This record gives sequence, structure tokens and C-alpha cells, in this order.
Amino acid sequence: MSDPGPLFGRNPDAVNFPPFETEDLRDNLTRFLDSPFAWEGGGPIPVGNFRWGIYAFFDYDGEPIYVGQTNERLRSRIRRHLTNQRTDAVAMSVLDPFEVFEIEVWPLPHLQDASRSDGDARQHLDALERLITEQAVDKSEFKAILNEKDPPPGRTAVNAPPSFRGRIVSERVFELRSHPDFRIARRALILSRLAQVISERKVQGGLRRVLLIQAKRLQWLAARRYNALGGAASVAREGENDDEG
Repeated sequence: MSDPGPLFGRNPDAVNFPPFETEDLRDNLTRFLDSPFAWEGGGPIPVGNFRWGIYAFFDYDGEPIYVGQTNERLRSRIRRHLTNQRTDAVAMSVLDPFEVFEIEVWPLPHLQDASRSDGDARQHLDALERLITEQAVDKSEFKAILNEKDPPPGRTAVNAPPSFRGRIVSERVFELRSHPDFRIARRALILSRLAQVISERKVQGGLRRVLLIQAKRLQWLAARRYNALGGAASVAREGENDDEG
């Protein structure tokens, strides 16, 4: 067999490096998390270095799809979702990293030195997650997001602090993934995986709710594509295109 030769200067059979889209995601995610974030009381620091905060993921339509919280650093938690795939949301096919186009984060600088066991800090974080989740659901086409669980209950009320939002998809990847037929196929794949997970395990109602929302999202995208290409008028009648003879 002939030598496959280097691919863009690297031999894929001899060098351990990820596929292009995976490498591109990691590079763009790092760039996002390293973006400076200005806050009152201190100079700009990388947005991913804040320990406490809320994050939200958005798809290629700007649709909010997932909201989460962290007190271990935004960088660690978000990377675990989108690159390491070691979270329940990804493992259970609740969240598809391929669908994430933009991320918005709400850092909490005033809690930077708070301990994880700080009750007041945790209540503030929970309250902010409730607020951001409510806002995401309200802005959603489906009045729902893909979280398997609802935010923690509580009575604390907070206002949303300044946020930072940016895309993690390069133009090249956008060209690959943004085509509606690709997105329909990908969404159907994730829906199928989620349905299989549910069929093989004893699950709670939250996972079945995600299945329902994903099915609605798939139907909405497929209907939008069908109608954009002519809808019923685009469907041929029997015999119209049949070969003669």
C-alpha cells in the first residue's frame, strides 16, 4: 500500500490529533473563554476564569437550548459540556455539542472568593439560574429548553448582572453545519439516541420532556424547510415524472 502522505503537513495515521471540527471547536471555545471581561472593582480578566456564574447555549437559529450554573469556574464547566462530553446532559443525548452556535455567560465577580459551601452564595447562584432560565424559556419558540431538570427552588430574587456572549463556530464550520438538511439529520440522530436511552433505562419525567421538546424542534425545522421549498406545491403527482415506454 502506498504512503497516504501528510494531510496539511500532518500524517493522520501517525499523529494523534482530532478531526477538523473537533479541533476547531476547541480553538474557538478557548478564544471565547479567554476573552477579557471588565467588571466593577477590578481590571478585565478572562471570562472563563470566573468561578461562579450562569451559562446558556444557543443554536444556529439563536434559540436558547440549555442553561446551567457553576461554582468551579465557567471554563471548566463549559469545556466539560462541549469538549470532554463527561456530563449527563451530553452522555444522555440531552445536549448535542454540534448544535451550539453561541454561548452567553453571566459571571459573578463578587463571589469569586466565596467557598462552595457558602449558603448565601449558593442561594444567589440558584436565584440567577432561575431568572436566566425563565428568560430563556420566554424567548424560546417552543417556550421550553432542553434541561432535564428545573432550576433549584428558592425565594431569593436577583437582577441579571452584565453578561458576555459570543459565537464558538468558525465560518468554515458554519458552512458545514448550518445547512438545514444537515441540521435536520443531526437533530433526528440525537432524537433517536435519546429515545434509545429512554427505552433502555428507567428514567424520570424530565428526560421524557426533553424527548418531546426535541421532537417538536425537529418537526418545526423540517416543516420550515418543506414550506420554504414550496410545500404542497412542490410535491409531484403520480405519473408526472414517470418514464414513457
